[in-house]
Amino acid sequence: MSVQLRSGESQDSLLKRFRKEVIKTRILSTYRKKRWFVSKSEQRRMAKQRAIRKARRKMLRRQKKA
Repeated sequence: MSVQLRSGESQDSLLKRFRKEVIKTRILSTYRKKRWFVSKSEQRRMAKQRAIRKARRKMLRRQKKA
């Protein structure tokens, strides 16, 4: 990934544009996820846990509204 310096642009704004681009393309989050090897079974287990937490939160929100 590269960001070109525009004419009259400061180093700070160039760095800010670069950071925004990195966030937009999700490079950093992808890198953090791939830092360690996670087996397929572990991925399924974590996804199941996320789904359970999400369903529980959704149920609690519905109960609060009612």
